[in-house]
Amino acid sequence: MSAAAQLPEHKLSETPNSRTIEIGHWIITARTNPISNANELDAVQGSLQGMPLPEMTFGNNMLELEHKRTGWRYAFGTADALRGVKNGELAEGDGGVKVGYAEAWLKSRTGDSSQLPMPKTIATKPYDWTYTTTYPGHNPSSSSSSITWNEADSENPQHEIPLAELTRQDPILFYAEIPLFEDELHDNGASHLLTRIRVMPTCFFILSRFTLRVDNVLFRTYDTRIYHSFALSPPLIVRETSGWEAPYDRVKLQLPRRNDLTPLTDPTWIATALTGMPRHVTQETGAGTGWRGLGAKVEVAVLVKEAE
Repeated sequence: MSAAAQLPEHKLSETPNSRTIEIGHWIITARTNPISNANELDAVQGSLQGMPLPEMTFGNNMLELEHKRTGWRYAFGTADALRGVKNGELAEGDGGVKVGYAEAWLKSRTGDSSQLPMPKTIATKPYDWTYTTTYPGHNPSSSSSSITWNEADSENPQHEIPLAELTRQDPILFYAEIPLFEDELHDNGASHLLTRIRVMPTCFFILSRFTLRVDNVLFRTYDTRIYHSFALSPPLIVRETSGWEAPYDRVKLQLPRRNDLTPLTDPTWIATALTGMPRHVTQETGAGTGWRGLGAKVEVAVLVKEAE
């Protein structure tokens, strides 16, 4: 084992629904629970002003990080992620999506040649039915308010996520997958948000990925990556957020075997396909929705204890 990969002192603990690692100045806890029950769903929905919830809502799941020396905290949680979903009429920049056959369906029932009356409908409160969210995690109210995110310096290599380190075969001291929500979009595709963390001897890395597939319309991915090296002083957190989108048929052309559609349901394959396409396609033009989540941004937070 290389010197860089020598195991640092750390402590692992767990309960039936949570796992924790204490390493250096960090306490990291992953909570994974079953889908929320009816009472829990009511509470979450109430906090969201009545917005309909995804079919699979893991309201008790959360990833929490605490830096003991500064009191800085960061978390990924379901209710906070859903607060990033547009609750109300969609406007420019929200990336609103119509089901592929919606316009044809409506025209066939309302056009001049239609002999069918309009179906009776019940007014419902508008919201983004795809559950698109650009949620990058949040600072709980208990977190130190003196530490903020600032734009990264593109000339500073410490303000980048080092892919070489993350692809090294270092031991994984702690790993967790925390699903936050998932929905089948009334059989028109799928929408889900999953947060992963791994802690290695030299660093920790978080990937929180929102994936949207609307059949015959588009694919969309929004990633939040967070990286921290245990070696840096003062401690530095790097956060990269990035969004991609492309028409369904354009992504479908990337399939390794034309008759095997299985990869179209794999978030990792979808993300690889989107990031492998030209940037002007996936992060500028997208699928023509005008979604404000397209593009990429890198920010950093320096963890320095507030002066007493």
